[in-house]
Amino acid sequence: MTTATLNPGAAATAAPGTHTRARRSFWRDTRLVLVRELRPVVHDPFSLVFGLIQPLVFLGLFGPLLAGSAGGTLGGDVWLWFVPAVLAMTLLFGSSVTGSNLQVDLSSGVHERMLVTPLSRPALLVGRALKEVVPVVVQAAVVVLVMLPFGLRPDPVGVIVTLAQLAVLGIGVGSLSYALALAVRKQEWMFWVVQQTVLFPVMLLSGMLLPLETGPAWMRVASYANPLRFVVDSSRAAFAGDVASAAVAWGWLAAAATAALGLVVGIRAMVRSAD
Repeated sequence: MTTATLNPGAAATAAPGTHTRARRSFWRDTRLVLVRELRPVVHDPFSLVFGLIQPLVFLGLFGPLLAGSAGGTLGGDVWLWFVPAVLAMTLLFGSSVTGSNLQVDLSSGVHERMLVTPLSRPALLVGRALKEVVPVVVQAAVVVLVMLPFGLRPDPVGVIVTLAQLAVLGIGVGSLSYALALAVRKQEWMFWVVQQTVLFPVMLLSGMLLPLETGPAWMRVASYANPLRFVVDSSRAAFAGDVASAAVAWGWLAAAATAALGLVVGIRAMVRSAD
């Protein structure tokens, strides 16, 4: 591994080809961190199964209620409206709590031991963020398969687009969760206070549970500041087959912006934690 990976300040005087080697080191380090973090999940797949309980409960209990009370308002197939929302909710719940895993590493000293290795600091964050996204995307794919016998008929390309979009969004949310865990490392309880305080307004203002069209005007206006709202709208359009619609384009923009913000904030927090 080159010095440029660990000492960004030396980049200006690095020899030709150093930047290429640094990029290779970053991606190699990211893969190493990803494999390390995924190994416990592979050895204990029960955690993936347990993570399916919540979305299936929402689909089994809330779905019929939604069909009965708001079916006329939604129009068309209620499952095409509700299943994409549950996938987004699964992603939101799963990726927003990833910082708690880092808190365990902080308290056990694992994080400090990782920092003294020659691994790239950005790779430590990106590898962890990718690890949290993989199980959630797998769970989302399983939810879609489970709902097929119950009448869900999504556009296959739309499903792939939705899962890819959720993965990008999850990287951003997971990175922000890691940054929060590092920021409150001396007050671990504060992580859950902030996470819960932010989680439910973001979820409700996305329109994933009930249509925003029936809400007050201030709520509809506030929802446009919520990136998840655009991703949820995009997922519904994609599932219905409107992959080339403006809603899908706005969803990609919101997911990419969230990922970029999360990576910038998260990488900065990870680098500072090494000081």
